[in-house]
Amino acid sequence: MTTDQAQEGLVKYIKGMAFSAAVALVAACATTPTVSPEVSEAHARVESLAQSPLAGQVANEDLTAARSALAQAEAAQSKHEDAALVSHLAYIARRNADIGLERVHEAEAKQRISKAESDRNAVLMQARTAETQSAKADAQASRESAVQAHAELEDLQQQYKLLAAKQTERGMVLTLGDVLFDTAQATLKPGAATMIERLSTFLNQNAETRIRIEGHTDSVGSEAYNEDLSRRRAQAVADALTDRGITRDRIDVAARGEGFPVVGNETAAGRQQNRRVEIVFSGPEGTFAKG
Repeated sequence: MTTDQAQEGLVKYIKGMAFSAAVALVAACATTPTVSPEVSEAHARVESLAQSPLAGQVANEDLTAARSALAQAEAAQSKHEDAALVSHLAYIARRNADIGLERVHEAEAKQRISKAESDRNAVLMQARTAETQSAKADAQASRESAVQAHAELEDLQQQYKLLAAKQTERGMVLTLGDVLFDTAQATLKPGAATMIERLSTFLNQNAETRIRIEGHTDSVGSEAYNEDLSRRRAQAVADALTDRGITRDRIDVAARGEGFPVVGNETAAGRQQNRRVEIVFSGPEGTFAKG
């Protein structure tokens, strides 16, 4: 073989190899599937759902369905099946992923609300504890003073038999006798502090309870005077409670005057019983009994 023939053969070989490579490249391009935007979007949505920590808890079925539809869409696409079928399967995958993401977002919102409620309750509990401690600071200065305060309360209850809350048709009622006020006056005596402290402590510990403070008098004096005096006495008790942290929206004040005696006014003892302030407690839900 001559040199020219060898060179000619080499040229033909190179051209043949180039042609074969070109044919292979064209064939590869023809068989490589084109990824549709719908499939790409569905894939992104499914991955977004799969990466959520809550997906397995609240959207496991949605994730499974989305993955299945996506796999079918990708398989149909790789086989060059009908574009409408690929688009439909991608839509199903995306829709299931979206539903799952909605469930995840709802669960995340509930978690945030639950945490906020927990934080709020913790703050309220701390505030309630602080108020209770402040209201009882003087009474609890020492064990001896607390015991003395309890003894004074027991003595007052025994003396007038009207200082303990009793169940009535109006609900629980606590009666404060006229020993808390000077005659014809509406200024609380210093001795009233123990009862007011205990009442404010109870209200601080039962945040949903509301009270109605009713002032009552005997029949001495005019009706107008007695109604005004009963109002001022009830208001004095309300002011003492608000000074200790009880909010006004939990307190109603009512002037009953001489219209609701517990006994006759013919004797001094009877008139003394009729001169009183009654504390009517609501139920735990904040409403008063009808009666």
